[in-house]
Amino acid sequence: PARDLPAGAGFAGFRLQESRSGHPGRNGEALDWKSNDWVAFLGASYFRAVGELYQYGLSARGVAIDPAVSGKAEEFPDFTHIWLETPQAGAEYIVIYALLSGPSLAGAYRFRMHRGNGVTMEIETALHLRKDVTRLGIAPLTSMFWYSETAKQTAIDWRPEVHDSDGLALWTGSGERAWRPLNNPPHTMASSFVDGDPRGFGLMQRDREEGHYLDGVHYERRPSLWVETDGRWGRGSVQLVEIPTDDEIHDNIVAMWVPEGPAKAGNAYNFRYTLHWLADEPFPTQLGRVVATRLGNGGQPGTTRPRGVRKFLVEFLGPALEAVPFGTKPEVVLSTSRGSFSYVLTEAVPDDVPGHWRAQFDLTVAGSEPVEMRCYLKAGDTVLTETWLYQYQPF
Repeated sequence: PARDLPAGAGFAGFRLQESRSGHPGRNGEALDWKSNDWVAFLGASYFRAVGELYQYGLSARGVAIDPAVSGKAEEFPDFTHIWLETPQAGAEYIVIYALLSGPSLAGAYRFRMHRGNGVTMEIETALHLRKDVTRLGIAPLTSMFWYSETAKQTAIDWRPEVHDSDGLALWTGSGERAWRPLNNPPHTMASSFVDGDPRGFGLMQRDREEGHYLDGVHYERRPSLWVETDGRWGRGSVQLVEIPTDDEIHDNIVAMWVPEGPAKAGNAYNFRYTLHWLADEPFPTQLGRVVATRLGNGGQPGTTRPRGVRKFLVEFLGPALEAVPFGTKPEVVLSTSRGSFSYVLTEAVPDDVPGHWRAQFDLTVAGSEPVEMRCYLKAGDTVLTETWLYQYQPF
């Protein structure tokens, strides 16, 4: 049908439908290819795919130009031309070429997309800058986070949680695994995680409990999106932009790789990476993972609660914690950019789930400036969990 469009008809994008042979659905049934699509390219350089839970959610973009730069409007270049390579009979992938153009840059893209357990996209890109760019985002991901179990002071709503993603997962070039819960901050925040040759990063939806959302749009089925780097990406940083929102209709989260050094007119960039649209991270670890971050009043029950003190409970779950011998408690390792800790302890979560532990501590801090914290569990010299990173906005 696309070939039959008259010249100049114009179109906003395209979708790829499921296989005519009937891709198995979430409950094992064969999906009707006419009414079920698995990839959509629509608007500027935005595109998205269903995950293995058969639901759309967050989006990816070809590039991000100056998001959250003070005094400068963000630029949204367009995929102006798209070519679909005719697949051979029985092919399990489709290849797409795209030309990106905007005032500040031009780019060429190759997508090799496979529909399996979720969707994978092998992407090659070549970018050429026409103008200086303050913040050049490579492999940008765009999502929505309104509120979660951590803090709900930004919302009056009947649902327990509302978000397409609940955290940023990092796998650094040095091999560290980290988890940064998302925030809905009082004002726009940009966080930078400096690295060299990162192995990957992604915006994840870890909470899969339907009862934590109670919504017919099924946030518990939204895909997680992981960027697997290919080759040497050099020095730079994974940057996380969080924009205040008061509703679920606004995409307010951006995660991206920003190369080190100024992005000057005339610069050229080449990157290769794979996007994994799945329910979880594609490269699991034996380390305990963060499964919840909870905040409460500091101090102890039955006493006057002190002002300026917040209690944190960080829950971890995973095979390395299941192996902790009976009667042994993991040690919590904490650090903060400012303030002080008290009432620090670890305990098994009383739910009879093996390997489910939590770190508990109070943070005393003055003022309203953000606080950056780190936390992980260990036994002796053995690290048992990924690193919890958190930006606390005092309230």
